Amino acid sequence: MRIFEEASYSFIPNRRIGYIISSILLLLSIGSLSTRGLQMGIDFRGGIEIVVENVEGLEATDVRAALAAPLGSDPEVKTFGETGLLVRTSTELATTEAEELVISTIESEFAGAQPQIVKTDNVGPRFAEELKRGALYAVMGALAIIFLYILIRFEWRYSMGAVAALVHDVTITLGLFSILAGLVPFSLQLDQSVIAAFLTIVGYSLNDTVVVFDRVREVSNMLKTEKFDVIVNRSINNTLSRTVVTSTTTLIVVTILFFFGGEVLKGFSFALIVGVIIGTYSSIFVASPVLVELRHRIEKAAA
Repeated sequence: MRIFEEASYSFIPNRRIGYIISSILLLLSIGSLSTRGLQMGIDFRGGIEIVVENVEGLEATDVRAALAAPLGSDPEVKTFGETGLLVRTSTELATTEAEELVISTIESEFAGAQPQIVKTDNVGPRFAEELKRGALYAVMGALAIIFLYILIRFEWRYSMGAVAALVHDVTITLGLFSILAGLVPFSLQLDQSVIAAFLTIVGYSLNDTVVVFDRVREVSNMLKTEKFDVIVNRSINNTLSRTVVTSTTTLIVVTILFFFGGEVLKGFSFALIVGVIIGTYSSIFVASPVLVELRHRIEKAAA
């Protein structure tokens, strides 16, 4: 399918509009992250994991709602195998007390249920801190590898543009998690599945950016006397059809996942929805303009 086949939009000449939009989003995101912070999941703050069996037919969302008040926290409840549920809570209750509350609440709230605890684990603060550190290293390592990949495939200016776009995407997505936490009717806690979504966002945004950069290099070799601004703008327009079609089809899939994937996948799919939108935007209005600005600075310094 070909849309925008003869596209000729002035993306680079109007790049300052993108600078203003990105600056506002980044300031709001950084401000919220600095003041409100993020809601950490049990993976990153420690707590108790309880595996409950003999609860077939019970919905995880219903059990989660029933356990929220007794446990004094917002627990995570996921399906576990064919007949079990995994309950994760950061409650300050003792392990045995938490187990008793889980059993008694399920028995009283769900007629006919005969829950049985088969396993209990404690996620200590030290282990949670190690998971948090590992997640940070994973994201930072991904950015470093991407920088080197673009550096080898293209040159350092392209690397700077790609990394700027990725930092932009991750910061704004994290900022939205911070701003909207508690304001939307689903959990936006940061856990391992959301970190996986962020790494997916990094890969998706990079793919969009590399497609544009590849076209920039190709057009540069064909039109050696053309101004670099014109080359980059033409390259964005040439790849616009592919960018829009890919982004739209991806958005359709993750939106279906958001609405029909259950409560457990809300945070994961929400991160992907935001990431796809912001990643598409940044490949046009962040990565490419940074490349152009660096080229201008080099030319100005050489003059």
